[in-house]
Amino acid sequence: MRIDREIMRLSVPAILSNVTVPLLGLCDTAISGHLGDAACLGAIAVGSMMLNVVFWLFGFLRMGTTGLTAQALGKGSGQGVAEAFTRSCLLALILGVLLIALREPLFSLLTMLIAPGPEVAPLARRYFSICIWESPATLLIMAVSGWLIGMQTTFWPMVTAITVNVVNIALSLTLVFACGAGFAGVATGTLAANWVGVGVALWAATKCSRGRPLMCPLSTALKGSELGKFFSVNSDLFLRSACIMAVTLAMTAFGSRLGTLALAANAVVMQFFHFFSFFMDGLAFTGEALVGRFAGARDRAMTGLAVRRTMLWSGVVAVTFFIIYLAAWRPVTDMLTDLPDVRATVAGLQMWIVAIPPVTVAAFIFDGFYIGATATRRMLLAAAVAAAAFFAISHSGLYTGLNPNMQLWLSFMVYLALRGALLGALWPSTMRRLRL
Repeated sequence: MRIDREIMRLSVPAILSNVTVPLLGLCDTAISGHLGDAACLGAIAVGSMMLNVVFWLFGFLRMGTTGLTAQALGKGSGQGVAEAFTRSCLLALILGVLLIALREPLFSLLTMLIAPGPEVAPLARRYFSICIWESPATLLIMAVSGWLIGMQTTFWPMVTAITVNVVNIALSLTLVFACGAGFAGVATGTLAANWVGVGVALWAATKCSRGRPLMCPLSTALKGSELGKFFSVNSDLFLRSACIMAVTLAMTAFGSRLGTLALAANAVVMQFFHFFSFFMDGLAFTGEALVGRFAGARDRAMTGLAVRRTMLWSGVVAVTFFIIYLAAWRPVTDMLTDLPDVRATVAGLQMWIVAIPPVTVAAFIFDGFYIGATATRRMLLAAAVAAAAFFAISHSGLYTGLNPNMQLWLSFMVYLALRGALLGALWPSTMRRLRL
């Protein structure tokens, strides 16, 4: 079917792009691991975590832009496409400059939350103080990538991500080992790579503008009829991201209270979750692009077909991962750690590893549909209710008869399953609200 070819055309580059995301941190970690000081490794881990927490909260710049752009494209509104690009890039620049201006209190707050050791903290500050200057670039890449996906291409966001990684590796190696820049060279390479990525993303946007003006006048962007919707969508997505971030941080914080062994085992199990998410997020991006385009065109039949076929492909991926995890969780665990105690603890969590694909698939794929439909208030509602369920089960002393770490994983799975169930239950009425 033609729609299946569209799904593959959009999904494969998006998945490849997602797989490259960990490479940026892996490159910095690998280089710092050869600087002769263990504190450098810790500083990279802490500094990267600080930046990821900050930037992840602004993920609405990508998601909101995708839905608004795809709908404008479906309507055939070149003006709407240009307004979405201009507003998102302008907001990205403002937020990026604001993060730089607030870098000192921001670092102090994150230091209080993460509490790095005395040997690590000064190096983490140095890494953060350099890399924070990438904020406008990173947020611009998010905005432009969202716009490109809304324009029905995931190829150029993939090219941008790969370029950032290649430039980062080349520059960091050169600065550290050829120029003798030491630890600062790692951060400087990452900083420069993201600014190069902005250039690639903007160049790609000009190629994908399809002969239309890429930007609208600033006065139009600040007064256009869709301005209220732009801020409503993005504020909903920001609050949703905050709910998800709270759960993600709580998983680490609560796990750390259970001891080093539980924390290490949970980190291994989380790798299974993250790897599955790379594939599901790729399909979710496809759902965003197709549902947004067809919803914008008010084409009920094609919107429904895109939803059904994307769900079918998501089911295929989930079943495939279920089989792989069921058969290969042990060798994968052995590859991730050679510590017998950690391996044994992970073995006790096997049921959660195998449950990841079937339990979480709906949350991922329905997120994509709702973003495309710009039905973000319902996404926020689902995330808030699910997060409340997570904290109720994991942290309120509710008795489940499980050991504390098993209860923690139960709460995480309930959170993801409930998110997917709520979004699925609300989807038919969401379609009616769209007047499709």
